[in-house]
Amino acid sequence: MWAIVKKELKNYFLSPIGYVYIGIFLLTCSLFFYLDIFQYASTDFANMFGSSVTVLTFIVPILTMRMFAEERKNGTEQILLTSPKSITQIVLGKFFAAALVVIMSTLLTLMYFGILSYFGEPHIASSLVAILGFSLLSIAYVSFGMFASSITENQIVAAVISVGFFLLSWFLPNMITKAGTFSLMYAFYGSFMNGTISITNTVLLLSFTVMFILFTMIVIQKRKLVK
Repeated sequence: MWAIVKKELKNYFLSPIGYVYIGIFLLTCSLFFYLDIFQYASTDFANMFGSSVTVLTFIVPILTMRMFAEERKNGTEQILLTSPKSITQIVLGKFFAAALVVIMSTLLTLMYFGILSYFGEPHIASSLVAILGFSLLSIAYVSFGMFASSITENQIVAAVISVGFFLLSWFLPNMITKAGTFSLMYAFYGSFMNGTISITNTVLLLSFTVMFILFTMIVIQKRKLVK
């Protein structure tokens, strides 16, 4: 599995994809850091994540759209599926590689915390909780983006499916009240942005991640049987 993780990480950083993701993410974080914190002389570091989370809807698909769709389109999927690696190792390897990129990007935001600490005294505990929640939400997005990539050979289609689903998760709770209980946005804003770690919301985010990893394994396994 770790061989696949290394291979995928090399693909991310030997191509523009990894740098584009990190660049756009940090650029938007810089913008929201200025607009939501620096401009108002605020010490609430979590505010930056509250705004930056909207960007995940559009940049995570950039990272995930090629994961399986590219293999299928280029005809290298058959080589992958007939390799000694199991379906579980292949899927987890690709997932962990993308998850590492988004987590590394999130950890880079600590430089903004350093800047804020120089000018004020931000609350460390609430800041760490916001980072944790943002990381959990990011990897949940990665898991769905990977699933979307596994069901099509077109990277653009995979990206559109992911963006559409993420947008739906934003607006569905406003249309159906009960849907808010299962909303990723509700889980993030409902506790992590308030500086509290909710077991229920943490389990929701982790369960969502595991569910779509399993769905991806099922899709790839069925394709392997067909091959």
